[in-house]
Amino acid sequence: MLEQQFEYIRSITDFSPEILIILGSGLGDICDGIEDRIEIEYGDIPSLPVSTAPKHEGKFIFGTLSGRRVAIMQGRVHLYEGYTPQEAVNHIRLIRLLGAKYLVITNAAGGINIGFRPGDLMMIDDHISLFVPSPLVGKNDDKLGTRFPDMSEVYSKRLRKIISDCADDIGVKLQNGVYVQLTGPAFETPAEIRALASLGADAVGMSSVIEAEAAKHCGYEVCGISLISNLACGISKTPITAEEVHEAGEKITPVLSRLIINSIGKF
Repeated sequence: MLEQQFEYIRSITDFSPEILIILGSGLGDICDGIEDRIEIEYGDIPSLPVSTAPKHEGKFIFGTLSGRRVAIMQGRVHLYEGYTPQEAVNHIRLIRLLGAKYLVITNAAGGINIGFRPGDLMMIDDHISLFVPSPLVGKNDDKLGTRFPDMSEVYSKRLRKIISDCADDIGVKLQNGVYVQLTGPAFETPAEIRALASLGADAVGMSSVIEAEAAKHCGYEVCGISLISNLACGISKTPITAEEVHEAGEKITPVLSRLIINSIGKF
């Protein structure tokens, strides 16, 4: 399947990206700065899962950003849409075959750490994968990676240092923390948030962990940034809505875009 998808993209363009950027909910404005733009809808690629979640457009955008050749996923697919973990990471593996070496994950997340506030940006230092099925279960494709990949440094210290330095340079305050993925689509209960806090989680969302695991497996150097779009249930005093998440993303997009654009030029 990956080979067929690869051949389809190659029938359209010979562009070879260096960097893959996954855009989370409400974080699409970074695409405005892309030069020599090529767009391919997920639905046009054979057997590639398509985005059905609100505000996820469902297409690849290829081009040049900050002097680097990039592929942008404008929309991801989630487990709660009914996809398997293997289907949810298909896009990442496909872009790796096209040549990408670096992965920047972004997402909107609920803040568990009581020191976080809506609108904060959190660099992901590590993650907890206990609550979602691994995308690596099943027959291993040795062409992608080893059967038993090491996960002691999923999020590259080198890339985290670059992002942290760039944040300092442009005056952006970065939180740091541990991200945990649950399946969704329901937001978490207060009891679940208390349990996650006791495990050391700082932020929670419905994506990203399986993407990072698959990316590490197939040889990407990975980094991730979460937008703290809301305080998690039980910490927040008001009900959480998807509209709140999207609005927070739209407000912070210019800051996050500037941080990513400055950072990828130094990868």
